[in-house]
Formats: sequence, C-alpha cells, structure tokens
Amino acid sequence: MWWRILVIFLAYLLLGAHFLRYNQPLAAVGFSLAPLLIFIPNTIITRALQFGLLASTLLVWGVTTIEYIEARMAVSHPWARLAVIMTAVMIFTLMAAYSANDVIKLRRQSPSQR
Repeated sequence: MWWRILVIFLAYLLLGAHFLRYNQPLAAVGFSLAPLLIFIPNTIITRALQFGLLASTLLVWGVTTIEYIEARMAVSHPWARLAVIMTAVMIFTLMAAYSANDVIKLRRQSPSQR
C-alpha cells in the first residue's frame, strides 16, 4: 500500500510545483500538504483527494497543455514533444487518482486479509 500513497504524494507535489512556478505560493502549499490527509483513515477524505486529482487533471493539466501548445504553435516552434510530456503527466495524475481506490479497498479489509 505504501507505493500507492507515494504515487498520490508525488502527483500532489507535482501540482504544487506547477503552482509555485506561477508564483502562487498558497496554492502550492495547499497542494503540497493536501496528501497528508491520506493518513486520516476516512473514506470521504480519500475520495476528496481522489476527486482533487481527477479535477486537476482536467482543470490544471488539460488547460495548461492547451495553452502551452497554442503558445508554441503561435511562434512556430515544435510542440509534439510537449504534448507527449503533458500527456504523460496527465496519465500519471490519473494513475494516482486510481491508486486511491486501492487505498480505500485495503483500509476496508481486516488486518489478517492484507
């Protein structure tokens, strides 16, 4: 289970770094500290973290990808590599969101079944 939690932490740290790059330190701190909530064994909190990852995939990474690609195309620079990298970031974030399902499932099991 530890690697699932690690993936969720890394996804949120990546979001925090994104906001720090744009000089939004409050959002950066919020996203960086949010995964600490996973240590509270509550399904609703874990689902909220999962929803945060799903929403950020669309609202942060999706929008950023479109903006970056449009900016590169406007100055006639290659953009395919950027699209591949941003797609990988979105897939990683979605994988982290999916990992939250396993965290919830493992918490529901009794210790003898783990």
